[in-house]
Order: sequence, then C-alpha cells, then structure tokens
Amino acid sequence: MDTINTTFGTAVIREYSAKDVVNPPKSYEEVFKEGNEGHDLYVVSHNDYYAGEAKNRKYNPSSFHRFKVYGVPTPHFDDGRAMAKSLYWLHELQMKRGAKFVSKREDDFKEKFQHKLGRVLDPIAETMNVPPDYTFGACLRPEEYGVGDLIHNRLPGEYLRGKDRQRALIAAVRHHLKKVNYQKFDTLLAAFRHYDKKGDGMIDKAELQEACDQANLSLDDKLLDQLFDYCDVDNDGLINYLEFANFLNWKDKMLLKEYEERVIIKGGKPDCVNPTEANVEEPEPALLIKPEDIVLKEPGSTEKTLRTLLRPSDKVSNYYKTTSSEINAVVGAVPSTCYPICGVPTIRSDIPAPRIRRISDRTNYGEEGSAYSLLYPTIFAQKGVFERDFFKTRSKEEIAEILCNIGVKLSDEEFENVWNLASKKHHRGEVCVENIRNVLDELRHADRIKCKTPM
Repeated sequence: MDTINTTFGTAVIREYSAKDVVNPPKSYEEVFKEGNEGHDLYVVSHNDYYAGEAKNRKYNPSSFHRFKVYGVPTPHFDDGRAMAKSLYWLHELQMKRGAKFVSKREDDFKEKFQHKLGRVLDPIAETMNVPPDYTFGACLRPEEYGVGDLIHNRLPGEYLRGKDRQRALIAAVRHHLKKVNYQKFDTLLAAFRHYDKKGDGMIDKAELQEACDQANLSLDDKLLDQLFDYCDVDNDGLINYLEFANFLNWKDKMLLKEYEERVIIKGGKPDCVNPTEANVEEPEPALLIKPEDIVLKEPGSTEKTLRTLLRPSDKVSNYYKTTSSEINAVVGAVPSTCYPICGVPTIRSDIPAPRIRRISDRTNYGEEGSAYSLLYPTIFAQKGVFERDFFKTRSKEEIAEILCNIGVKLSDEEFENVWNLASKKHHRGEVCVENIRNVLDELRHADRIKCKTPM
C-alpha cells in the first residue's frame, strides 16, 4: 500500500472557499443590488430598517413630503441641565421648589445664638436698653507721667507723657520743610531769605505760616504754635538764622559759603501808619551769623557749618544709664560681689585678655560691648567715659577739680555740704562722681519744689 497517496473516506467536492464566501468575487454594484433586494424583504417580514432610515408609511404623496417635520421641537441645552434634572426623582424636584416648614422655636434659637454673615453676634442685645456708644466701668484719670519719665527721673515740669503725637506731628512738618528747602535752595542763606519776607534777619509766626502755605502744608493755629515754640529756643518770639538752620534745614548737608559769613542785617523797618512813630531809631547793622556760632564740620577740615543747638528736652538722653545696675550690682543693698560665685563666669573679667588672640578664641574677656551697647551707646561712652569712671572712689580735691572743669560753680560752704551728703550714702564714707551727681539732682529738685510751694 502506498502510504503517501492512499486516502480513506468519501471525497468532498469543493465548491466555494471561505474567502469567496466572505468576499465574493462580485462588483460593488452587484453586491449593493443583492443587498437591497434582501433588505426590502426583511423590511416586509421583520420591519428591519437601517440606522437613520425613514419608515415608509405610504402617505399620500400629494400632501406629504418625507422631509417635512411635524410636532413641537424638543428643547436642547448644552450646559447639561436636562441631564442633571434626570438624575432626581420627580418628587425630589417638587420638594425643592416648595416652601419649607421650620419650627419657630428652632428659628428663634438660630437667630439669637448662631453667627450670621455680616452681623455681630449679640445674645443679650434685647436686654441692653442703653445707647450704642455707652461705656461701662469707671473712668480712670491717666497718670501725668509715663514709664520713660520714671526711668529717666524727670521732674514734674518735664514729663513727656501724652506728647508723643504732638512730637510726631512736629517732626513730620519739620521733615517736610527740610526736604523742600534742600531741594529748592542751594544755600542756607537763600532758604532763609525765602522765609524772611521783611528782610530783618528774623522769622515771625506770620512769615512761617506763609512759607508753610507755599510748601503745601495747611497747618492749624495750634500746630503752628507748637512748631514755632519748638524752633524758638531762646523764647524771644522770633526765629533767628541759627535756629532756622538747626530745626528747619539739614545744615550738615548745606555747608556755609564764605560770603554768608559776611552778610549784614540792618534790622526791620517799623510797620506803622503814623509818621511820627516812624522816627524811631533803627537798630545798628549787625552780622547775620555771629562768629561764635560758626564751627568746623570736622576737626582739621576747612568746611564750616553752624553750631548745634540743644533744646532743654534734648539734654535728657533716651539712653542715659549710669546706675549701678549696669555693672551687675543691687542699688541700696549688698552688692553682688559679696555673694559667693560658683562656676565659670560668662564674661571672663577675672583673667587678663591675651595680647594676641587666636581666631578660634570666642571668650569674652570683658573688653567687648554687647549688641545693646553697640546699638545704643550712652552719652558718656561716646566721650570715652565709662561706668567705672563714675563709681571710682575719688578724693575731695579731685571731685572739686572735676566739678570746676565741667562748669559747676559751688562755694566752699556749698561744696562742703554736698561732700558730706554724698559721703553718707556709702557705709565707709567713700565718695564717687555718681554720688555727687545724685546729691546735686536732689538739691536741685528740692529747690524747685520749694519755689512752687505757695507761701
């Protein structure tokens, strides 16, 4: 038997292949024609239409067209409101549109005790039968002195409490006038002549008011009086050239010229209608700037400026600290140096500082100042005088020489009285400059109180 060509079973006759069945070898027109014939039969037997195919209802063609539209158009919205409406049941939509029934007790409670937007919560508003601006409690009279007055030991006539706003307004007005004068005038003399309308070498209150109006500063009478009183240091009712340069100009930026030192004023002309009164003798000509008011800007420099004026309040420095609290002691009690010290101190004043210090050596040997002392140095530290100089024990002759050098003139009897009072403040009778200063302040304060006490 031929194992390769011998077959078993009945031979199958091959008519069409799968390819010919799926894709018959016919043209598009033939396939479309056969498909339409079969589709028409399916429409009759099964009502099988293509997607989007119109159903032929066999209307009268004379009165009906297949593209004619009947009925009411269905509303359509692109924002999806119809879809959102379909997500709720009909009774839910009707409940939203209808009125809500709330208990009156619950509504009253919410209105009284719950917060509402734009309204202040006040649960006891119904019980408050008082005006809206009513203030509860007792009215306390403010103290005449503040913390700064107590720290700096100011006398009753020198209290600064309550004057902060006044000083701020005056400082703002002065700064504005300084800026205007610096921008518009090249020299101090030109700025002064702008203020001095009469040309008498003085500025009165009316001229200052006119200058403020020209600088777009509308000051009331009270603020103008305060500004004038601030600038008028000698209290003569007029602002001279020195006061003008100190308080209404930046004199350090506008230096004096040579010709300004030789300016002569003849005095003001009398403003009177009666000619008989005009025969008053005019004052003699004088220099606008006195020679003693001219100082060098810096030692060794050729640039000149005017000397600095100090007001009485400027003499009390904000950082006036010379008490024993600065050297870690207790006022009026046993000093801390008498207490036993344990451990290593932070400031190593007990050992000498090395002559050459390493970069890694961060030890404070007492010769370094703290951040506070660098930011706010005392008025004495700026002159090279420190706390140890105030509390150093000195002899009577040395104290007398110091008082004479600083301009304090005392008779022998007065100095002896001051020395005895100062020696009583120390348990061993030692006297230092700080004790003398405190005694002089106490005596001065006692004299003022005695002058103010009515007889």
